[in-house]
Amino acid sequence: MILRVLLVEDEVGVVTGVRRALEGEGYQVAVAVDGRVGLDLLLAGGFDVAILDILLPGMNGYELCRTARRHGVRVPILMLTAKAGEWDVAEGLDLGADDYITKPFSIVELLARVRARVRGPAGTACLQFGDLRLDPDAHRCWRGAAEIDLTGRETSLLTVLFRHAGRVVPKDRLLELAWGPADLSDPNIVEVYIGRLRRKLDVPFSTGDIQTVRGVGYRLGSGGTTPGGSTTGWGS
Repeated sequence: MILRVLLVEDEVGVVTGVRRALEGEGYQVAVAVDGRVGLDLLLAGGFDVAILDILLPGMNGYELCRTARRHGVRVPILMLTAKAGEWDVAEGLDLGADDYITKPFSIVELLARVRARVRGPAGTACLQFGDLRLDPDAHRCWRGAAEIDLTGRETSLLTVLFRHAGRVVPKDRLLELAWGPADLSDPNIVEVYIGRLRRKLDVPFSTGDIQTVRGVGYRLGSGGTTPGGSTTGWGS
């Protein structure tokens, strides 16, 4: 069964990144850039989860959520916003939101929160590649029987590599998915975190699963080699 997500957001970059990520996970996505249009769509039904920005034209996300709940809408609602104050969070939850995600955000975290609210096509089982396992929702990782301590950002980056295992992921795409579509971090930060992951996951176990394809990107592969025989590039 294909699950449907309503995304009510007026920032073009966020819409593009979130929609592409959700569709890549198998969700069907409808987008509204105006709060009133978003409310009409939500009241019409047929959605399994809604993601609402707060600062919207037409009707803000708070009022949208409040009105939808008053009309009996029961689908999970996630607030996606730059308003990160504790009172902002409390207001959103008090009005009926199920979760609250602040910008800038990680696409990986957003997908995990969506999965936590709906039984989606991405599943909730651990991801596995060879003897490397990852539970992205619990932020736990193992190489064989050995558990490896990862930071939240390292977990986000590794999750992206897992979900594209065997495929090369360009550096800018890794930045978008692991750091967020609106993040302005230096793209070279990806190299820094790839290096950290290798020191934790590959070096102690004499493996080379995190590969560099020179001038293209990174991938989760086996044996640490690329078609061209090189695992170097971008200094990582």
